[in-house]
Amino acid sequence: VQLQASGGGLVQAGDSLKLSCAASGRGFSNYVLGWFRQAPGKDREFVAFISRSGGDITYYADSVKGRFTISRDNAKNTVLLQMNNLKPEDTAVYYCAADPDPRTVWYLMGEYDYWGQGTKVTVSS
Repeated sequence: VQLQASGGGLVQAGDSLKLSCAASGRGFSNYVLGWFRQAPGKDREFVAFISRSGGDITYYADSVKGRFTISRDNAKNTVLLQMNNLKPEDTAVYYCAADPDPRTVWYLMGEYDYWGQGTKVTVSS
C-alpha cells in the first residue's frame, strides 16, 4: 500500500487542522493505521492509532489526548487526524503509517511497514 499525507499548514495556537492520508492499493480495511510526528531536532514519536476494519480501538499519546481524533473511512481508503486546540509544541512533520498485522504494537514506529511522505504542521503562538 502507498500512503499520501496532506492537510498540513501554518496555523495559530488554538486553531484546528485536519490531516488526511490517502492510501492506494487493496485491502485498506485490513490495515492498522497510525499517525506519528517528528519535531525539529527530535525523534519521531507516536501520536495516534486506529485498529483495522471498523476502527473500534483507538489510542493516543498523552500529549494529544482530548485534542486529537483519529478516524478512518474505508470506503475512501483514508485515515484522518482531526487536531483541535493546537499548541506550538504540536509543530512537527506528521506521518501516517500502516501495517497489515493486527498484532502491531501500535506505539512503536518500527512496527509499521508502510509510511506516507509527511505533511508539515506549524503552530505559531
